Amino acid sequence: MTAAQRSPWSAPLRLALAGGGSVLVLVEGTAGMGKSHVLHELDALPEAAEVRRARWRCGAAEEPPDTADGPALLLVDDVHRATADERQWLRRAVERPREGLATVLAYRPEELGGTGLPLGTPAVSYPPGLAAFRHRLRAWDVERVRLAASETLGERATWEAVARLHLLSGGVPQVVTDLLAVLRAGTGPRCTAADVDAAGVPVRLAELVMSRTGALAAADRPVVWAAGVLDEPADRGELLAVAGLDGTRGRDALLAALSGAVLSEVAEGRYGFAVPLAAPAVREHVPGPVRQELHERAARVLSRRRPAPWAEVARHRRAAGRRGSWLRAVEKAARTAVESGRHQEAIGLLERTLAVPEVSPVDRARLAPLLARSAVVGLRSDQTVDVLTQVVRDPGLPVDVRGELRLDLGLMLYNQIGDLAAGVRELEAAAEELSEVRPTLAARAMVALAMPEWPTGALPGHREWLRRAAGLARDSGNDVARAAVAASRASLAVVCGDPRARQLVAALPVDSTSAGCREQAVRGLCNAADAAVWRGSYHWGRELLAASLDLSARTGALYAEQTAQGTRLLLDWWTGQWNELGARCEQFIARAADMPVVAADGHMVRGMLAFAQGDWAEALRWLTALGAPSPQCTRMPLAAATAGALVRLALARDDLPAAADQARSAWAAVADKGIWTWAAELAPWAVEALARSGDTAGARHLVVEFEQGLAGDDASAAHAAAAWSRAALAECEGRRREAVRSYRKAAAAYRTLPRPYAWALTTEGAARCALAQDAERADADGGPAQDRTGEPDGANGANGTAGASGDGRSRAHAVAALRHCVDEYTALGAVYDTARARALLRAHQPAEARRPGRPALDDRLSPREREVAELAASGLMNREIAVVLHLSPRTVEQHVARAIRKTGALSRRDLLRTSGEPQ
Repeated sequence: MTAAQRSPWSAPLRLALAGGGSVLVLVEGTAGMGKSHVLHELDALPEAAEVRRARWRCGAAEEPPDTADGPALLLVDDVHRATADERQWLRRAVERPREGLATVLAYRPEELGGTGLPLGTPAVSYPPGLAAFRHRLRAWDVERVRLAASETLGERATWEAVARLHLLSGGVPQVVTDLLAVLRAGTGPRCTAADVDAAGVPVRLAELVMSRTGALAAADRPVVWAAGVLDEPADRGELLAVAGLDGTRGRDALLAALSGAVLSEVAEGRYGFAVPLAAPAVREHVPGPVRQELHERAARVLSRRRPAPWAEVARHRRAAGRRGSWLRAVEKAARTAVESGRHQEAIGLLERTLAVPEVSPVDRARLAPLLARSAVVGLRSDQTVDVLTQVVRDPGLPVDVRGELRLDLGLMLYNQIGDLAAGVRELEAAAEELSEVRPTLAARAMVALAMPEWPTGALPGHREWLRRAAGLARDSGNDVARAAVAASRASLAVVCGDPRARQLVAALPVDSTSAGCREQAVRGLCNAADAAVWRGSYHWGRELLAASLDLSARTGALYAEQTAQGTRLLLDWWTGQWNELGARCEQFIARAADMPVVAADGHMVRGMLAFAQGDWAEALRWLTALGAPSPQCTRMPLAAATAGALVRLALARDDLPAAADQARSAWAAVADKGIWTWAAELAPWAVEALARSGDTAGARHLVVEFEQGLAGDDASAAHAAAAWSRAALAECEGRRREAVRSYRKAAAAYRTLPRPYAWALTTEGAARCALAQDAERADADGGPAQDRTGEPDGANGANGTAGASGDGRSRAHAVAALRHCVDEYTALGAVYDTARARALLRAHQPAEARRPGRPALDDRLSPREREVAELAASGLMNREIAVVLHLSPRTVEQHVARAIRKTGALSRRDLLRTSGEPQ
């Protein structure tokens, strides 16, 4: 249904077309709002097809249409251009309507000569029987602009691009459409806000505003030029001061600009262009000397505001040719933005300034540190990296300034860009250059090198860097340096399970009056939250995340905020909060697309979700492609966990050599680092990969090394993983009873954490081994084994705790545990795991007797067919489904064919929609 069809006048108009009364609709919209489009929609109404229709455009020297007989729809465009004779004809049609006549008049209100009357003066005498309506067309909101961008550009347009498109166009549909046509032809895979800025002024808009400006008297044009130079709505006093007009002359010029629809009152008492993009079109045509004078006056006017908008003052001073005062205004603007936590604003301003070749080395040395400090706490900017790299190469730069810039450049390369090797080189050079001249900054470089998450370095080396940094900070007496050391000491304590960790985190200077100290505090909170989550301290981790997000919002630390959001994705994955998690991951990855280090959390969680949902090809893409960072550019715990996911994927595909190679490589990296809690997401799958590939000695070594590395550490997630690893080794070596005990121990730990998915996997492992042990005893005894205790143990089967029997659970208890696993997998949406557990369950539970009168499955999916259909719909190939369900590929092929035939699905993917019919 169109907007016109939803309007309150739609029903009376339809009634008139059916011969019941007469109606008048005044469609009012400024240039580009879509008046002609509304007329086209009305012309296409089904009711209009049965009546006489007349389209007429005023001012086009066309004869008035004949609507004398029968129901008729009269559609009149451009009424604001009507001649005197045309207005007289329209007056007669409106004042003396007949039954069955629906009249629609479309016009631009800004071109009515200030009367507001579409048919001029005097006002029309509307007869009593005429139903009259006014339909005002409104600018599009940002959501409607987003829909238009999506229709034209698909998924290329970022949210920032859409917001910029809405801002510059003023939401005017024609301007939006014209800009999108330019962007469609000129942008690559992603359309950014910068692309929207580069699109320029659409031809239609430029010609409209210049024609309206040209229609003004020469003495009135300076007020329009002033609005173009200011490039923002201004009050009357400021606008006229910039124009150089005062008194009656200025008032008359403003009235003329408003009457001529060049300017608008865009807010109460503030005047400018209804479409912001009109400003550059006007500014471009102002003579150079006059334009400089306007900028000079604009800088003077704006500098008198309190607070002064120094970034705008700087823009005007530069355009006026005042280079020295321009740079002073830039520095004031940048410092003001930094003090207010608006780091991205400072970054953009300083990048643009330092990119100007004429900026002297002295000025660069003064401004570059400001840029560097903001860039470290802001989001990624490759331009900042390029600018800083060029500046530090300047041989005339003072040693202390070069060292400071190296420090911040190294932090950017390390944290945001992901070039770890280059980042370490810059940080080590900074520590060397600054140790004598700026020991406070040298301490900051050492603090960064003390962080253990990156693949470079080992734990003893990180602790040595922190020890040196602490000494320099203590001797310097600088609060920010001490806060930096405190933040790193607290987060390292959480990583290593130091008993003082909570005390150190609680002592971070979150309430300091110093912005620098608060920035270090938020870094410490984010890192501590991440470390707590990796250790399995989920409740504490959630508290730290809330605190870090609150403080990062208050300090403007956008980089810290993004890292905290990534940690939240990990936390929700582990604790089973999977609802909408995939979509959240994709949104996070899109927001952090330019920062692979930050986006890595989203890539891993999205990949593991795809694996659990049975889409292995998609899982591989999220884990290794689509912008996922390489292991060498990924934080150590995340690299190990991603490797664990890839090992599991290779195991599921029965590619044992690839699984074993991946396991050995990833394990060596963890061993070199020496922080064994970070092996928790890798160890069980690495042990299984080595054992199944025939390297049982290597698998045993992994288990022993992991357990020894965890000695004395209370990391609950890692200890659960150690029990799981021992269970996997015992299962692969055929030691079923020991495997059952270890799986149950792991399941109990995961239940407590809580980690429902890991609990289900380990509970399934215990049931699988118990059933295999039961089958072995049955084969040896010639009959089914019995539970020696003879007592029910269903509760233990549900929660994965140790069983009552020394010989393991009975077959019935294992089957009950499997049912609980199926329920948990189903609730999580783990399609692959559900199918695997159901297949195991079906192989061991008694067949259900068919109930009398139950319909046959001839036209319905059997349970096995449904399992195959779900896996096929999720993206698995036949051979992969065969591995999951322990069937032959030929059998899977037959099941898929029957499922497609029974459900009427159009393809394998369509089975996802059709396979859930009731049985």
